[in-house]
Amino acid sequence: MPTGRLSRVRRRFGYLSLLFAAVAAILAGLLGSAVDVPGVPSTADGAVRSLGTRGLFAVAVLLGCYGLYLLLVRYLVEHATSKRRAHDVRNVLRLALGSVALAGVLGAVTDQWLGVLFSLGIVGFGITFALQQPLLSFLGWIYIMIKRPLAVGDRVKIGDAKGDVIEVDFLVTTLWEVGGDLVTSHQPSGRVVTVPNSVVLSSDVINYTTMVEYVWNELSVQVAYETDLEFAREAMVEEADGYLGPEMARNVADYRRRLAETAVELEVSDRPSVNVVQEESWVSLRLRYLTHPRRGTRVRNELYQRILERFTQHPDRVKFPVGRNR
Repeated sequence: MPTGRLSRVRRRFGYLSLLFAAVAAILAGLLGSAVDVPGVPSTADGAVRSLGTRGLFAVAVLLGCYGLYLLLVRYLVEHATSKRRAHDVRNVLRLALGSVALAGVLGAVTDQWLGVLFSLGIVGFGITFALQQPLLSFLGWIYIMIKRPLAVGDRVKIGDAKGDVIEVDFLVTTLWEVGGDLVTSHQPSGRVVTVPNSVVLSSDVINYTTMVEYVWNELSVQVAYETDLEFAREAMVEEADGYLGPEMARNVADYRRRLAETAVELEVSDRPSVNVVQEESWVSLRLRYLTHPRRGTRVRNELYQRILERFTQHPDRVKFPVGRNR
């Protein structure tokens, strides 16, 4: 169903739910204040009226909370600045209105509001011991909402799981797996990984996109000691400049702006750079450049192909190591 049509359907259901909730509340009020029914014993009539009143009030609370949820979600989600904000709004509303509905229904059925609240406190104290892991996961969700170590759409690594966050629920965080056992590159494997939110409280959370959208990548090319290293370094930088172009300059400017908001002081290069590392039988030329984490593999493959083609055009200046130990 298209998004616009789905939004209209939700709005209609929301208004209908509030309308039926108002009707149920009015009927409950009328039934609770009605006079004795002729021909029916007063005790039986009173019991029936009491049961009906409580049932109608419970229905009114449920329908009212559900209708309010639909209307608030539609309004707030439409005015949200991003998908992750809309996702958070839905979760918070589900929790708040769900709690109100539960307390309201129990209070309406038992007609003991203070007793219900006190009972919920005792039950919650017992749940603390009986359901420690789900409780920790719920606390992990609260921590995620407040501290923002991750959000929907981020590429993260939580413990041993790595992927793009597609949902953050009350108890679990769902990732679209990247890498893993099926693929060797930083590409989606097609699997969905569910991680308990409690893991966030006890494990490192690596977020590749939370502060800046770009990360530094390296591409390593091994050449022989007979290579003209200065020529090879310049050729690698030129190929990277030619492929990345103004995009990297814009990314570096954004990187510096975000970095200036922190207390960390780093020297950030405007262009790709090459570091030389001497190995036992060859020299490693490591090209360092800025790219989006979701395009890392594609950019690395393209740069590697361009650099090798450039090197093979100058066999007199670039030599490759020969040997099985490479």
